[in-house]
Amino acid sequence: MPQFSAPPSGRSYLAIPGPSVIPDAVLRAMHRASPNIYAGELPEMMPGIVSDLRKVARTAGHVALYIGNGHAAWEAALSNVIAPGDKVLVPATGHFAHGWADMAEGLGASAQILEFGDRAPMQTEQIAEALQADTDHRIRAVLAVHVDTSTSVRNDVSALRQLLDDCGHPALLMADCIASLGCDVFEMDAWGVDVMVTGCQKGLMVPAGMSFVFFNDRAAAVRSEMPRVSRYWDWAPRADPDGFWQYWNGTAPTHHLYGLRVALDMLMAEGMENVWARHERLARAIWAACDAWGQGGSLEMNIRDAAHRSHAVTSLRLESPQATALRDWTEENLALTLGIGLGMAPAGDPAWHGFFRLGHMGHINGHMIMGLLGGMDAGFRALGIPHGQGALDAASAVIAGR
Repeated sequence: MPQFSAPPSGRSYLAIPGPSVIPDAVLRAMHRASPNIYAGELPEMMPGIVSDLRKVARTAGHVALYIGNGHAAWEAALSNVIAPGDKVLVPATGHFAHGWADMAEGLGASAQILEFGDRAPMQTEQIAEALQADTDHRIRAVLAVHVDTSTSVRNDVSALRQLLDDCGHPALLMADCIASLGCDVFEMDAWGVDVMVTGCQKGLMVPAGMSFVFFNDRAAAVRSEMPRVSRYWDWAPRADPDGFWQYWNGTAPTHHLYGLRVALDMLMAEGMENVWARHERLARAIWAACDAWGQGGSLEMNIRDAAHRSHAVTSLRLESPQATALRDWTEENLALTLGIGLGMAPAGDPAWHGFFRLGHMGHINGHMIMGLLGGMDAGFRALGIPHGQGALDAASAVIAGR
């Protein structure tokens, strides 16, 4: 018979970059019998949910809701504005840009990928050259990942709008905010984003299972000219339904909606500017600790320039196989789960064991971050991983506002 050690007592902490920690209030809201889907509070709460989703995205535009993960949102968004034979431009700064490009190709489009590596943000000069070279305007959309969860890079989406305008290029600007919405500053309308996709399981603090596509009138006009859009992915009836069922093209994700309503209440009560400020401060605390640890060992943040780092996820490097050893130790001894490295090395390559990620998104606060960092510090000591001193002092100083 296999032998299992007793798990650590106390609450576990899932410190991965999504799914994020779910608030108890959200879980309590979901713990109920199935509701009526034809009348009553569930249909009545939908206009308020849509209105508050717009507030989180900072848009007066439209939102379509889907039962599915972020990949579903990718396909839904593309299906409404990209036809077979169309071309998309994809500035790639990590694993997920390539994933979105592959999704476009699966729908019959061609993807022109501009590769910027896994340690730097997209560079506007190269993107401008690609747009200027597209004199017949075959590029129908630019697919930009705001925060790539694999590398933790944060890209300047507003700069892409300026490029498109300066070049006089009609391509739609589409943004993946799956990792960033509700964590990093994002202003859909002010930045001139035409289409934005996100999921519910990160900054929105709801168990995975819903995704959202936001779009403006310009994107809606492109949709109206499409030769064909599948009945299921079509965002038009979802964004302007005649009945409750049309929000979902069928049965709603009933319990998720109760959880989402509470999560949005929490975000609205805190205020989006305060939500962004909280994520920024806690991210800076993590960075301060990592800088201190790195002074005496191989730990290094993947994105060197803090100006280009996400406030929701931090991708880290350690001498292989120390990253995997640290993740194993914290989970087995502390019930603290750190995120795997993703897309930084091929599976089976020993280098894969030299990457890991910290998720600091959604329902987090200072004492949780200090617990995360304290657990890592204990792991470094237990495993004899070389590291600098003073990490916890550095992090607490940031949280204290010093």
